[in-house]
Amino acid sequence: MAGAMGQRLPELIAEYEVPGAAVAYLHQGELHEFAAGTLNSGTGVEATPDALYQIGSVTKVWTATLLMLQIEQGRLTLDTTVAEVLPEFKVADAEVSKTVTIRHLLSHTSGIDGDLFLDTGRGDDCVEQYVAACADLIQNHPIGVTQSYCNSGFVIAGRVVERLTGRRWDDALREQIAEPLGLTHTWTLPEDVLRFRAAIGHADGKPVPQWGLMRSMGPAGLICARPADVVAFARAHLEGGLLDEPRAMWEPQVDIPNPYALGKQWGIGWILDEWDGHRVISHGGNTIGQHAMLWAVPGTGTIVCVTANGGHSGAFTRAVARELFAELDGLTVPPLLGPPETPVEVDTERFTGVYERAGARLTVSIRDGEPWLRHEATGPLAHMLPEPEECVLVPVDEVTFVCRMAGSPDWTSAVFYVLPDGSPYVHLGARATPKTG
Repeated sequence: MAGAMGQRLPELIAEYEVPGAAVAYLHQGELHEFAAGTLNSGTGVEATPDALYQIGSVTKVWTATLLMLQIEQGRLTLDTTVAEVLPEFKVADAEVSKTVTIRHLLSHTSGIDGDLFLDTGRGDDCVEQYVAACADLIQNHPIGVTQSYCNSGFVIAGRVVERLTGRRWDDALREQIAEPLGLTHTWTLPEDVLRFRAAIGHADGKPVPQWGLMRSMGPAGLICARPADVVAFARAHLEGGLLDEPRAMWEPQVDIPNPYALGKQWGIGWILDEWDGHRVISHGGNTIGQHAMLWAVPGTGTIVCVTANGGHSGAFTRAVARELFAELDGLTVPPLLGPPETPVEVDTERFTGVYERAGARLTVSIRDGEPWLRHEATGPLAHMLPEPEECVLVPVDEVTFVCRMAGSPDWTSAVFYVLPDGSPYVHLGARATPKTG
């Protein structure tokens, strides 16, 4: 299989228009590494297995691990409130400020509107300043009642790490995870990344104008690493080497309302799923033109990390996973949900309206008898994201729809649902978005 992936990787990056990519996987205790393409189409620098990619939100599992280390040392529990560690912490809802717990943050159930991308500078207090700015964040949903992806919650979690350790999040990461595991190609600051080969993201086949996100988002998504280091991190979760009880992070915390995209449940940091009866733990990450995926199968010990710097990167990483897991473990990676073979008749009028949260506005309308979705990015990152996209919503059942954004080979799923209090929501892109108009 090692030789096969060496041949297949260049073919797959060409098929999915990916400038450059790297793959590392662990199978039966042996590590395999591959790379193909270019790290930067503007300079033509060759992609190599030791090059660093931005792994984006895969970082969240590392931040969750840092807090689990503190929990195992008896310094707090999953049900410790944030306010107990950070008395100054507050969001717009006074009750949430007092009651939100570490568990809520690490399972994306806090309800805090989570896509605040705020640049608080390059100073060592940037995470502290970001958390102070969360005072105005409203609730995306009531605390604990559903799951909605929350970047802000993991920056807050990173600040808890800083308070408990007395160290910058970046330093705590190095001292408690990277150095004990011997990870030489795992860094968070651009001045460190510059000492290595490093990928730049691409959009429309060209290097993006901004290399990375603001430093304040570190605990939510700023690790840069080679895939082999990411595999070594996951291996410690399967075989030991960091936590006494890493399986505690695999315990389901909440069902994901839209189970057709990432997985069926969220654990502590990890996304949880099942393939052919095998438990799978995973996480993905997206930054500015870069994408990473990490999968681990505890029952077989197989771990796969794939990184890419543009193109149809999500479809590309899934294609790599399908081929590898089929060959290595005989597992079928479930395909993304698509349209039903027989069209389904659904009353879609009840779903029309505007759904909005920090960073996104979704509008559902009826045109010529068909439901359409308009997805518009808002907020500080809007200028770096695509123009508003529109697509037809194809019903799969009474509440589930799929759509295909312009240029994407993949279908995207959306699930309309109501909270226990009757409030209407749509779950799309791992986020719960309330109907506002």
